[in-house]
Amino acid sequence: MFPNQLPSKPKTGKYGEAYLPFGFTCTSAKAHTTESLEYAQNFCVEDTDVFAITYPKSGTIWMQEILPLVLNGGDLTPIHTIPNWERVPWLEEKQLARVVDKLASPRALVSHLPYSLMPPSFCTSKAKVIYVMRNPKDIMVSSYYFHQMAGCLEDPGTFEEFMDKFLEGKVMFGKWTDHVKSWRNSELGDRIMYITYEEMVEDLPASLRHISDFLGCNLTEEVIQKIAEHCSFKSMQNNNMSNFSLMPKVCMDSDKSPFLRKGIAGDWKNHFSSEQLARFTSVISKELEGESFPLPWSLD
Repeated sequence: MFPNQLPSKPKTGKYGEAYLPFGFTCTSAKAHTTESLEYAQNFCVEDTDVFAITYPKSGTIWMQEILPLVLNGGDLTPIHTIPNWERVPWLEEKQLARVVDKLASPRALVSHLPYSLMPPSFCTSKAKVIYVMRNPKDIMVSSYYFHQMAGCLEDPGTFEEFMDKFLEGKVMFGKWTDHVKSWRNSELGDRIMYITYEEMVEDLPASLRHISDFLGCNLTEEVIQKIAEHCSFKSMQNNNMSNFSLMPKVCMDSDKSPFLRKGIAGDWKNHFSSEQLARFTSVISKELEGESFPLPWSLD
């Protein structure tokens, strides 16, 4: 997991890269470096900024498609002409410094950072946050396949071995429970909106109305339906600006697993044995004991 504060003199390994979170290799250092993390910490957040915050594999790419359309009244130009990692960049990735001057206000950004590692300017701003939660069992399944196809990540091993890493937090951005707790307990008041991946799968237009209202965009029903159509899983699969087909195969090998794999809720049922489910549920439940926020789905 990311250290609590960035080191002034970063540790380096045999490749010379700075210390990075669990799961990162020398290849991924091209996107996440000590410099990019320092840039994120010093980033000047504007009051009009909108952040989509997710634990990895919880709907980040979906929000990179949704936010530009909601914020610009349904204009399709950005999602058809600008790669998603440039139109809605990650706060913690190297790409932000390259594209930040091209971002029109209100700026849309995404991040996997826990609340404690957001830049100081975020805390003093009026920037809004949409926090997307997803059933951790589906997150783990999606992450398992992502580790197989992403050249920047370690081989996941067997499903059982990867579950051990996931539960121990030895994956990108640490434990899912820590991430959720950090944002559910952030006390941002009306600056933060919580939504689930499952809500979006079940009724995307309703979710878009919720997002539109939260951001004060007041979109018409016609525009809502238009955005829903162009943010469907099938549309995103066919959009080269969104499906990561522009990435070289050494980075994203779709022959091993497509980046946009299924886009459904409940795929975990096809992967967990009864013993694995019992163990997973036990660990997650124990780590959430005493928390005041309810989970929107059963862990059983």
